[in-house]
This record gives sequence, structure tokens and C-alpha cells, in this order.
Amino acid sequence: MSLEDLRSYHVETERDEQVLRQLNRLLKKDANGNPIPEPIRFTGNLETRGVAIIEASGGGKTTAVNRVLSRHPALKARPGEDWARYIRIQVPSPATLKSLGREVLAATGLTEVSQRLTAWEIWRLVRHRLALLGIVVLWFDEAHDMFLSGSAREIDDMLKMLKSLMQNDSAVILILSGTERLSEITSYDPQVNRRFTKVVPGPLVPGVDDADLLALIERFCSDVGLKLANENCLTDRLIHASRRRFGRAVEVILNAIEYALEEDSSDLTCSHFAVAWGMQEGCDWDNNVFAVGDWAALELDASAEDFEAQRTERQARQVGKR
Repeated sequence: MSLEDLRSYHVETERDEQVLRQLNRLLKKDANGNPIPEPIRFTGNLETRGVAIIEASGGGKTTAVNRVLSRHPALKARPGEDWARYIRIQVPSPATLKSLGREVLAATGLTEVSQRLTAWEIWRLVRHRLALLGIVVLWFDEAHDMFLSGSAREIDDMLKMLKSLMQNDSAVILILSGTERLSEITSYDPQVNRRFTKVVPGPLVPGVDDADLLALIERFCSDVGLKLANENCLTDRLIHASRRRFGRAVEVILNAIEYALEEDSSDLTCSHFAVAWGMQEGCDWDNNVFAVGDWAALELDASAEDFEAQRTERQARQVGKR
């Protein structure tokens, strides 16, 4: 197996199972209990529901949701059709009602939209296109970026738009995936909040996830012809270096393996992790989790997402005062 093959390999985790379980809860079933491409209706058969997957950046939520949707038998394209029954939208940052609506329309194949249309005219057209194509699930990835405008009114309008997508004859199942900021915003609107089941994967925990991570590293090494050297506290260092996020941990492992292969090394060592992680982080050797003895005392720098989280929290307070 090549490194490229390894990078395309999906490691199934509990989050995959959680996302699939919650999605299946929202789909109608046939006589044999198999999900069909039709949403269950709630509140007197008037509206659908959604799922919010909330996890820090680098946790692996996008990969998990994409895996579940792309492999779900009820969401595959019907015979003679070229489109699946779901659409993924990468939310632009920052997003406005108009720009987001245009992204959805483009995903349905409608790219020529009059600039004179108002936001709500665009979204009426969105609902028409979704119904026309038989779309069952609409997935907004990086959904927290829907609420970065800084305007309490714009955020309020975004929340109203989400509710409208789950109402009336063209209602779809919504999936929102994003960081903790997503939870902070949606919780300010009880009507939106109650419509979404929350999937919140837990972080990696030293002493709990070490064995699974070690097995994963050994399997990857075996696939590319490497042997894992016996290194002290490697998995604990890895958990700390990845900010306890599974997706980041996998990325660090693959980068270390790549460096070992480039060196024509027969063993994967902690030094390979140190070089790969140091290049990614841009840190010096004295602040490298994989190079120093007192690695647990290293405080990793706050990321850009932490800054954005603080800004969004201030915006959420504004919404809460409306």
C-alpha cells in the first residue's frame, strides 16, 4: 500500500456510528425497516428535523459525515439520475444570506441568478430547486461560519432561514457540522435548538485511547513496510500534540510516516514525529512535544479558531439581547 492509499483510508470511529444512527432516525422506513429517501415529519406532519455535529476543528467530523452520506443507500442517485439525494455546502466565510443561498443554488446546477433578487427570493428558489431534484438531506459544513457577520439581525435571519428549510412541502433534513461556536449560536434560539439532535464526539483521552492509537500506528506502519520503534510515551505525546483531536492525530501520524519513508528508514521513531510535527507547527526544538522530556508542560499556542470563538461568543451575546 502506498502513502497515497493510506491517506485516502477512512478510520471508522464512534462518531461515524453516531451520525448514521441519528440520520436513520430522521428517515422513513419501508416495510422491512430499511430507510427510504423521505424525511419523517414531526409536529403534526408539518416539519422535519436535523442533526448538528459539534466538534473542534481537526476532530474528523467532516470526514465522518461525508462517509455516512456518500455510502447511505437511501441517499444514492436513482436510476437514470446524475445526482445523489443529498447536497454538501461548504459555507463561505463569512457568509451572508445571499451568498449562502447562491452557493446552494450553484450546487443544484443553477449558477445564473439575477443580482436583483432579494435574499428571501433566493431562498424561495432554493426550496423550489431542492424539491425539484428530490433532495432529502442538505448538509452545511463549517456551519459556524454562517454566523460571523457581526450583525445580530443577520444572525437572526440565518436562524429563521434554517427553520424555514425544515418546514412545508419542500422540507429537508438539515445537517450542520461545525465547531463549538455552532452550539453557542443555535442555543440562543430555542425553536432552532429543539429541531436538532446534537452529536458531540469526545476528545482523545490519555490512558484511555492510547491502545487504539498505538494499534492504528502499527497498522499504518505495516501497510507501508515500516516497523514502529519502541518509544516512551509516544501516544500520550501524540494526544497532546494533536490537541486531543482524532483527525489531527491521524494527520500527524501520516506526516511522520511520510518523513520516515523519505529517509528510507526501516523504523518509525519519535524523531520522525518530532520533525513532521515541528514543520507543521513552525516551532523550535525546545518547544516540540515529541522532542523534549517535559512535553506535558508545554502549552500549545491558541489557534485562529480560538480567536474566532471569542468573537462569535460576543456576537451570540448580542443575539441573546435581541
